[in-house]
Amino acid sequence: MNYKGYKDLECYKEARLLRIMVSDLVKKFPKNETYLLTAQIKDASRSVAANIAEGYGRYT
Repeated sequence: MNYKGYKDLECYKEARLLRIMVSDLVKKFPKNETYLLTAQIKDASRSVAANIAEGYGRYT
């Protein structure tokens, strides 16, 4: 395969979908979990795509 950038990687696309799914899921969490647990989960899901992009950049 010929990749033009990290956005072409299937794992990056899946990580973006994961982030959307997590975002939709945490909207259903109880309000008392909004600040601590929700923030941690959202940060972790955001980190997946960011780490893929960072790793791709190291070897190009």
